[in-house]
Amino acid sequence: MNELKSNKWMQLPRDVLVGSDMLGKVADVCSDLKLGHNALIVTGQKTRDIAGMKVAEELEETGRNVQIHVSGSASMEEVENVMEIAREMNTDFLLGVGSGKSIDVAKLAATRHNVPFLSIPTAASHDGIVSSRASITHNGETTSIQASAPMAVIADTEVIAKAPFRLLAAGCGDIISNCTAVLDWELAHRLQNVTFSEYSAALASMTANILIESADSIKPELESSVRIVVKALVSSGVAMSIAGSSRPASGSEHMFSHALNRIAPNPALHGEQCGVGTILMMYLHGGDWREIRDGLRMIGAPTTAHEMGIEDKYILQALVESHKIRPERYTILGTGITPDAAEVVARTTGVIS
Repeated sequence: MNELKSNKWMQLPRDVLVGSDMLGKVADVCSDLKLGHNALIVTGQKTRDIAGMKVAEELEETGRNVQIHVSGSASMEEVENVMEIAREMNTDFLLGVGSGKSIDVAKLAATRHNVPFLSIPTAASHDGIVSSRASITHNGETTSIQASAPMAVIADTEVIAKAPFRLLAAGCGDIISNCTAVLDWELAHRLQNVTFSEYSAALASMTANILIESADSIKPELESSVRIVVKALVSSGVAMSIAGSSRPASGSEHMFSHALNRIAPNPALHGEQCGVGTILMMYLHGGDWREIRDGLRMIGAPTTAHEMGIEDKYILQALVESHKIRPERYTILGTGITPDAAEVVARTTGVIS
């Protein structure tokens, strides 16, 4: 099955700003992009005070009409709420200011309202801050929905460095998961003739490998660490845009994470689960899973079920059921692995004890 079209429309951010005091550059970016008068900011309860108000003030100083919407969840209901507000105020562009959920809601709402979207992350916990996908919950299930890529990404390293380090470490897990995502993609290309892009695969793999090699440089509260991770997330987003698919950054390890979300009573962060999933899937691929594990350990990301706060039985169940998450996406999981095989994988890699 060929799941990618031969003709692709690549969407890439026009402006990417990474550095200190970048919140003060929001108005300049809007002028550079020739955006309109009415701006709608989607943010969270905490991130409103951390960055949302600052962004609003910057825009209001240029005479723009600005409204802030505090979003409680990344749900389809929230997307519809934001679209309704956007229609009422005749919004010219949306800004997502937050750690992930607000950005996903703003991204999809802007896509469906057909207006530009700016991504302003307050944490670097996953590649959704740059990608053309939105992770949205609908009818109790979290799905990845195609959306427009942000017209600009404004990452204030000073703000992101103050966020809990766990979020940055989770972002590293999401980047490192490119290692197995690309292997799955290559496998699907060989066995099912799925269209494969050497350029996007090379970029995704290089990004993950650079991060693993820089693992000892990722430390709490360091803006230099934030720069490394944000640039890697931007590269992953670009790789997906080149591919016209999430394939370069999402494979069996992401399916494992989504299975855990369904099964475990208290799932860990997305990037944390993807990182552990990468250890497991790299073992199945016959690759160097120890390098993945050691890189995550050095960063301070979890590498075991215990460190994620998830019981061993849910890890095993997720391994057995992961192949059902996106059956149309061929990966190393194929048509599934047996419970006995799942236990061998999990125990050999030390994910369960």
